[in-house]
Amino acid sequence: MIAILIANGVASISKSKQEGKASALKAEELAKEIAKVYREGKLQEIHISEVVVGDLVYLQSGDKIPADGVVCGGTIQVDQASLNGETEEASKTECPVGAKYDMKNLLNFYYVYRGTVVCSGEAFVEVKVVGDKTLFGELALEVQEDTRETPLQVKLGKLAKQISTFGYIGAICIVVGILLKSLLTGDIPGDVYEWIRLIMDAVTVAVTIIVCAVPEGLPMLTSILLSFQSLKMAKDNVLVRKINGLETAGSLSILFSDKTGTITEGKLSVVKFVTGNVKIFDSLKKVNRTLAEDVITGIGINNSATASEGNIIGGNSTDRALISFLLDANAMDKMSKDEVRKFNAFDSTKKTSSVIINYEGSCVTFIKGAPERILARCSYYLDETGKRQKFENMDKLNVYMNAQAERSMRLLAVAKVNGDSDENDLTLVCVLSIRDNVRKEAVDAIQEVKNAGIQVVMVTGDRKETAAAIAREAKLLENDDDVALTSAEMAEKSDDELKAILPKLRVVARALPTDKSRLVRIAQECDYVVGMTGDGVNDAPALKKADVGFAMGSGTEVAKDAGDITILDDNFSSIEKAILYGRTMFKSIRKFLIFQLTVNVAAVLTCFIGPLLGENVVMTVIQLLMINLAMDTLAAIAFGSEPALKEFMKDKPIPRAASIISKNMMIEILISAIYITIICLSILFVSPVKNLFGDVDVTYLKSALFAMFIMAITFNGFNARTEHMNPFEGIGRNKNFLIVMLSIFVLQFNFVTFGGDVLSVESLSPKS
Repeated sequence: MIAILIANGVASISKSKQEGKASALKAEELAKEIAKVYREGKLQEIHISEVVVGDLVYLQSGDKIPADGVVCGGTIQVDQASLNGETEEASKTECPVGAKYDMKNLLNFYYVYRGTVVCSGEAFVEVKVVGDKTLFGELALEVQEDTRETPLQVKLGKLAKQISTFGYIGAICIVVGILLKSLLTGDIPGDVYEWIRLIMDAVTVAVTIIVCAVPEGLPMLTSILLSFQSLKMAKDNVLVRKINGLETAGSLSILFSDKTGTITEGKLSVVKFVTGNVKIFDSLKKVNRTLAEDVITGIGINNSATASEGNIIGGNSTDRALISFLLDANAMDKMSKDEVRKFNAFDSTKKTSSVIINYEGSCVTFIKGAPERILARCSYYLDETGKRQKFENMDKLNVYMNAQAERSMRLLAVAKVNGDSDENDLTLVCVLSIRDNVRKEAVDAIQEVKNAGIQVVMVTGDRKETAAAIAREAKLLENDDDVALTSAEMAEKSDDELKAILPKLRVVARALPTDKSRLVRIAQECDYVVGMTGDGVNDAPALKKADVGFAMGSGTEVAKDAGDITILDDNFSSIEKAILYGRTMFKSIRKFLIFQLTVNVAAVLTCFIGPLLGENVVMTVIQLLMINLAMDTLAAIAFGSEPALKEFMKDKPIPRAASIISKNMMIEILISAIYITIICLSILFVSPVKNLFGDVDVTYLKSALFAMFIMAITFNGFNARTEHMNPFEGIGRNKNFLIVMLSIFVLQFNFVTFGGDVLSVESLSPKS
């Protein structure tokens, strides 16, 4: 009863805390979801849940689209990554009367989707579909409950059968042993009553052994472990939403990871820039003042984004990256938008944006955009000193740009021309290399995960060349036989062909939502324990189907609901921590099982061999139950606080089908149990040991055996908690263990000293 109350109480409190954090995050996000609609001839702000079909929604930069609908006025750039994982923004414009379009094709020009975000521009959208009928809603409904057992559940299920078999065989042996002893020694009952009494005593001990054989503290241990580890993980930006996800994370053998924001920083950054004669700079602080002024004007004033008190407002991802570059160089105060005569926002046809500024009584036009559009019109360039030079040839610059493109860089050219027209010959200011950089900590974390025997596969919507470049930098693509596939290449392969490739697979580019679900299914059929990361609605089905789903904290609520664990900082290194904590939990369960099964085996051996040596009842039913309560319940608390050690990440994943009890564990359990059994039985049956106690009765000896049994098992706890030779290694990092072991000693003293007739013991004398 105590064990059940503690186990369920701890589990309920832990789950309540985790759900409370998740609910708070969800409520905070939902409160922000406001839509601007025209009703009764005026613009109103309402919650997105109140938007209905036929509403005219007004969208501006930064707005989240509240429903599916058709653009009926204006032009906007939309980030649809939450639905398709693509980092490239989609252009949406007014739908001509009678124009046809495919609503299922996310790249159509006229239809917008719930859950996507407006990056730039303004537009009016007529709502056509709301709620579950939207594409967002349909994807959410695909997320169904998965009844697939976790690896730990599979292993504990096998263990339960093994323990029950051991308990029943032990119980039968004890009954048979007691009866055989009576028959062989001639101590045969004289009447039916004595036979019934003998059989009842034997059966009672046997039933007690069955009870003791079952480690009922194990469910409580898992609850305590999950609770302790979940609280620790929350400090490491990992929120365990579904408690089984943690133990599964420790058994991962393959992890399908998103690129953007997980392996990379999730935002574009200016890496470096070059002049026309390929002089390379990585910071404005190292640039000649004349050239720096032109660079600042060309990317700072010619920009849709702006900075306010260190925060970047508006603009698309490229414009924000340029402003961030200027902020890092403390260059924002070196330009003045008071000089601006006219700003021309990005034109998707020309692939450029421009700004005309007043300059010393005349005007200068600065242009930035696609290098292929700008360089073709450049006759001059500014060298590293800011002087204008004639372009003789661009071969060296083209070679440099091709090399940067192969490294997944986005290239942006900046040029200028005197006058207010951008159609004349241009002077190249610089070419910037922009990229979503790989997180430095992610590279180390990926290496840790790979060292742990876990295969990491990057799944991204980017093109293959970009994905491969990022994968090489993240140390995912290292060997010649490592494989990178596109979605189209995957589609051409049968399931059997994909299974053959899977062990070498490292990158999947241009991935579709269906690709993720297929990868999970294929891996599970190959008996992998599968992890999947995701942030979009399109990721939700795969997150649900995976053995453990890692949802990103910045992702959609649908993804978070589908995932088991939420990575609050979107960082791959936090996934590595979740794996470490999961492995720590599995190690702790194994330590507990070594400890507890040693108790069980020693108890069965003692109660079986004792009658064969002449003593029907070595330990009474009450004594066995007291041992079981103290060892099972308190040991769960002791082993539930084991620290997470980095060395656990050097172990290989344990296969799903592998037993939770390894061969080495079984040897350790048997040796310890036999050793404890011999020590305890020697008190009753070995004369030299018996004589140490002097002239005492059998009850006194049994009391000493009872005390020795508890003491020996307690000492064995120090041995069970470490795989190394030193049993006290790292003991100071688990203070609960020391407290519990001391408590068991105190209980043992009280049991024997004050147990009396209830426990069938006598108080032990120090003289003995």
